[in-house]
Amino acid sequence: MKISGIKGMNDILPEEIEVWHFLEHCVREVFHAFGFKEIRVPVLEKTELFSRSIGEETDIVSKEMYTFFDKSDHSLTLRPEGTASVMRSFIEHQLHKTSQISKLYYVGPMFRYERPQKGRYRQFYQIGAEVIGEDNPLVDAQLLIMLDHFFKRIGIEDVQLQVNSIGCPECRPRYRQALLDFLGDKLELLCGDCNRRYQNNPLRVLDCKVEGCGKACQDAPSVLDYLCEGCSRHFDTVQQLLNDLKVPFSVNPRMVRGLDYYTKTTFEMVTGSLGAQNALAAGGRYDGLIESLGGPSLPGIGFAIGMERLVLMKGRDSVLASGIDIFLAALGEKSVEKSFFLLSGLQKHGIQAEMDFSGKSLKAQLRRADKAKARYVLILGEDELGRNQAQLKDMEKGSQETVSLENIESFLLDLLS
Repeated sequence: MKISGIKGMNDILPEEIEVWHFLEHCVREVFHAFGFKEIRVPVLEKTELFSRSIGEETDIVSKEMYTFFDKSDHSLTLRPEGTASVMRSFIEHQLHKTSQISKLYYVGPMFRYERPQKGRYRQFYQIGAEVIGEDNPLVDAQLLIMLDHFFKRIGIEDVQLQVNSIGCPECRPRYRQALLDFLGDKLELLCGDCNRRYQNNPLRVLDCKVEGCGKACQDAPSVLDYLCEGCSRHFDTVQQLLNDLKVPFSVNPRMVRGLDYYTKTTFEMVTGSLGAQNALAAGGRYDGLIESLGGPSLPGIGFAIGMERLVLMKGRDSVLASGIDIFLAALGEKSVEKSFFLLSGLQKHGIQAEMDFSGKSLKAQLRRADKAKARYVLILGEDELGRNQAQLKDMEKGSQETVSLENIESFLLDLLS
């Protein structure tokens, strides 16, 4: 019986991987320039980490997590997002003692049990960045500048930065009550999930994608009208810095983000090219998260980018697939043996070289070389071998020349380096 893959957990095939490699290269190039260092954390964590950080009443914790008990009867969860895991590692290894400000980034798989759809899968990959130890609005602005630069670097232009502030524990309760009062006589217009959110996390109602909920919330009070002086000043400074540095953005007072740990600045990078799932990146400030997980009282801010959505935006053909450096076309047993030793020598020096071991015709081998996008083909037949020569074909120019087999490895290394 044929065994198929799990629904919503996709294979990334060789013909797709070039785009992934390009994006990962750009992540490291841009993030390193802004002073970030990579961190790698496990895909499995104690379930309590996510229920405490993300929030018991969020959709992620209540509906979407892959949770199970191990053989020691411990409740474990495949990580549904990266920030909580990075914070757990930061606290456990006391990284705050090595640097006043920590800038960390990660690239890896996350897991959520939800209906697979375009750009949204049960195993999905995220790029994330976190800045820990500084609550200055300059840090918020720098992170958003880096995000804007990253999208420019990878060549995605159909994207818009939206920002908001959702206040802090001092001012948010007043807004929460105002929102409860507003929604109180509109419950029959809200979906079942939003009726539940109304009781536990009413700000999430503003984030609902159901059309009826969106219409019901059109005239909802703005969180920006309820900010305390400190939060208002912080948000004004972030906007001023973005304006001064000519980073385009818009204010979206309905954007609240779905996780409980966010405070003050929140943001998304949205596109009009992916339908309802329009967020390519999202994040915000989480000044109380580290302390709530048993760590020191340190502020933080971060974001996550969905890799699959970036791949959809870039398109499979947008990144030129790299070919091999040289293909060795050998005709005859002795030529195959000579080519094999040459092949091994080139590969040891980092040259991308291939050959056909099956003894097919020259025409068939040239077709394979063309399919492999080889820059050159070295043709070695029995007659050429007897004369200590080979034919070197430039696949791009279509030209061909005779070359000596004397010191052929050194010649090719010079040619291809």
